[in-house]
Amino acid sequence: MSAKIRSISPGSIGDEVGLEVGDVILSINDNKITDIIDYRFLTSDDYLEIEVEKSNGEVWVYEIEKDYDEDLGIDFESGIMDKAKSCSNKCVFCFIDQLPKGMRNTLYFKDDDSRLSFLQGNFVTLTNMKDEDIDRIIKYRISPINVSVHTTNSELRKKMLNNRFAGNVYERLKKLAEAGIHMNTQIVVCPGLNNGEELIRTVNDLYKLYPYINNIAAVPVGVTKYREGLYPLKTYEKEMALWEIKNLEDVQNKYIKEIGTPFVRLADEFYVMAGIDVPEDEFYGDYEQIEDGIGMIRYLRRVIDGTIDSLKDSLKGKITFVTGTSAYDEIKNVASKIENKNSNLNVQVEKIKNNFFGETITVAGLITASDIIDQLKDKNLGDYLVIPKNMLRANERVFLDDITVEELEEALKIKVILCEYTGDDLIEAINGIGEEE
Repeated sequence: MSAKIRSISPGSIGDEVGLEVGDVILSINDNKITDIIDYRFLTSDDYLEIEVEKSNGEVWVYEIEKDYDEDLGIDFESGIMDKAKSCSNKCVFCFIDQLPKGMRNTLYFKDDDSRLSFLQGNFVTLTNMKDEDIDRIIKYRISPINVSVHTTNSELRKKMLNNRFAGNVYERLKKLAEAGIHMNTQIVVCPGLNNGEELIRTVNDLYKLYPYINNIAAVPVGVTKYREGLYPLKTYEKEMALWEIKNLEDVQNKYIKEIGTPFVRLADEFYVMAGIDVPEDEFYGDYEQIEDGIGMIRYLRRVIDGTIDSLKDSLKGKITFVTGTSAYDEIKNVASKIENKNSNLNVQVEKIKNNFFGETITVAGLITASDIIDQLKDKNLGDYLVIPKNMLRANERVFLDDITVEELEEALKIKVILCEYTGDDLIEAINGIGEEE
């Protein structure tokens, strides 16, 4: 456990009372802290006595009076003050098991940690948890958490997760719901396993726990070319994707009438594979599932239509957008809107095939720099290359294959512009071209 302070926000309570970078918090109100959840819970009180070990070894006690739940403004060297709990499942669809050899060690680590679910939005299966861990979630009001359910069929879940303890997920979800813990859920849909009627069964089971189960994100299984020796999964193609969409519509319409939302939503990939348009804007509510790939297309259209008028008329030149095969047509439409607004801009869109993981992986977020370089090195890309930030590791300028943005720029002899994959800052980023010139 490491409760060493990494940074303190200027003007925060921690700053005002004189806490320092490098201080180690030993206890709060005589309670030892084992991880970030303890810290968050214990610092919610309006009166604190914090025991701190200074860098010279001295132990000081700080007395703090504050508003209830007011944050101290402290960040720690280790985000959760502990090692992340690893996953003991061997899921038939696990993407990590489908990675090639020789990548960064951190990419092969499977986390299944409720603390990361609460803090970072990671999905957990609840399978790798003891009963006391569930009780701790309830005690500390860790809410919301994100849960990978996949199926409520006990025997099928044991098979899909390759874990004989995986069948009790519904009992645990029910216990959390009865305690008032809110949950977002995810289903990785695998044709021939948990799709079709099994998917509808799972949706209906989870709906019984609404509103504590807020929603369900159903995403298609991703299959790379590195599956030798693994479970023989089927992948979605056009007809199967269309069938899945139609099969779920009655359930979605039923819940729209009852609670005003479809409760379960399919990832955009289903609609792209099926060759049909995504649902209308109101179907996606507040777009709370967008990081699961749900509603990205509709949201991008809304954002571009709402910001295109702010595009500078003074901009000139050629820029190139990079995207995956699934979003190519949509990004082409964005490019056309930009050119229609400013005819002095030439916007080219390059579709990158995923040779690194295999062409069955079509989303932009899994494109590597090596594929971008290989497929674009001999092309006239213009002055700027626009890349969505979801191609990079979180909060870093590094691609999945460890190539940096700067190395990509050097290889292609072009300046890279980064923007959010939802398009929130796309027009603003393009407008910034003029500032650099």
